[in-house]
Amino acid sequence: MIEGIIIKGIGGLYYVDTDRGVFECKARGLFRKEKIKPLVGDNVLIDLNDIDNTGYIMEIKSRNTELIRPPVANVNQSIIVFSLKNPKPNLWLLDRFLILSEKEKLNAIIVFNKIDLISDDVLKYILKIYENTGYKIIKTSTKSKEGINDLKEILKDNISVFAGPSGVGKSSLLNEIEPDLKLQTGDISAKTKRGKHTTRSSSLLELSFGGFVVDTPGFSSLDLSFIKEENLEIFFPEINEESLYCKFNDCKHNKEPGCNVKKSVKEGKISKERYENYLSFLSEIKKSRRY
Repeated sequence: MIEGIIIKGIGGLYYVDTDRGVFECKARGLFRKEKIKPLVGDNVLIDLNDIDNTGYIMEIKSRNTELIRPPVANVNQSIIVFSLKNPKPNLWLLDRFLILSEKEKLNAIIVFNKIDLISDDVLKYILKIYENTGYKIIKTSTKSKEGINDLKEILKDNISVFAGPSGVGKSSLLNEIEPDLKLQTGDISAKTKRGKHTTRSSSLLELSFGGFVVDTPGFSSLDLSFIKEENLEIFFPEINEESLYCKFNDCKHNKEPGCNVKKSVKEGKISKERYENYLSFLSEIKKSRRY
């Protein structure tokens, strides 16, 4: 048997990258009986058929991480891409992506793309919102090439999931970093100013300088039902830090007196936009608990 990593799966067939090349494989029937589905990113052992050069996946090694949407295993970090114009950034959605990364214990990197389309003042305004969150931020443009080398360094020797709405330039960035990928890119709908989906399924793309990336379909929403009200602050690092100095241990940072988080918002330590998204998510979670 030889070891490899699943780089793509279509219709019950899995393509496994090994030191001897890429092989088309089927999964053992035992996995189906045990309700185990091989995932892109799985490290596996395969048994090869020398006659037709196909194989069977015999063993799936233990997963370090497992994402449900997109379905991919063993990711080290999430590259969350949002454009600053065309389409405009939806920070409410960006914060939901960050929450999912926190939940999956992924190292999240925020990429603000298409910076060549906005003024310096607008860029400074957006960056200030996230300056105290602790997340690494990379500013990129495929036109001016700014930030491309920084992003390349972040991707090197990691397994990274690219996530973000359609039309923000995920595929264009990947093509700039690794031209041989030749990924299809989509135009922005003139009517809706939203991106057209270009990526139809998840696949693991090998980078020539080391590492893999998963180019995924764009998402429109993320479910927060897994969060309890009292735990929401954990997913906002800057709010969680300031909450240590609230008057009450169970402070929800909404209407409670002696709330250090609200004080920090007034003082500018926590951005008003992030705090308002926190309150929006808190309300959403409360409503979901009623049903």
